[in-house]
Amino acid sequence: MTINLRGYKGNFPEIDEQVYVDSSAVLVGEIMIAKDASIWPLVAARGDVNHITIGERTNIQDGTVLHVTRRSQQNPDGFPLIIGNDVTVGHHCMLHGCILGDRILVGMGAIIMDGAVIEDDVFIGGGTLVPPNKVLKSGFLYVGNPARQARPLKESEIAFLKQSAINYVNLKNDYLAEQT
Repeated sequence: MTINLRGYKGNFPEIDEQVYVDSSAVLVGEIMIAKDASIWPLVAARGDVNHITIGERTNIQDGTVLHVTRRSQQNPDGFPLIIGNDVTVGHHCMLHGCILGDRILVGMGAIIMDGAVIEDDVFIGGGTLVPPNKVLKSGFLYVGNPARQARPLKESEIAFLKQSAINYVNLKNDYLAEQT
């Protein structure tokens, strides 16, 4: 199985050996993917003008786009894309130059824009738009366009955030076993 990895200006994706990357995904440039993460079909990740970091046990589901914002005189650091551990990113999401903490679920079709910061233990509802530079506080469900705090998370929902990541670790292990 061939993985579509491309360099850009001497930077190539760095992927832990226990990561699953679907052969239809495209990863370009400065991208670091930690142990037990998974990248599913048709994901496009471009770490060309800044870097992308994906944490342990994080899963990026089908059709998601990951990108960054370049460094400039007005914004010397630009906006890299940093995704923490145990994050589930649903199908067809757009994450652009934002920071996601640990144990987050990003619902299908959500968009998170430049400079947004998502703290740990957050649910983002499907189709939600998180505008530039918005901070989503830990322990809540956010929904809408623009994103608004809907309610505190229940203990069972907080536990599910970690379980969702574990479910995808098990699934990616099945996929990796079939490749050998």
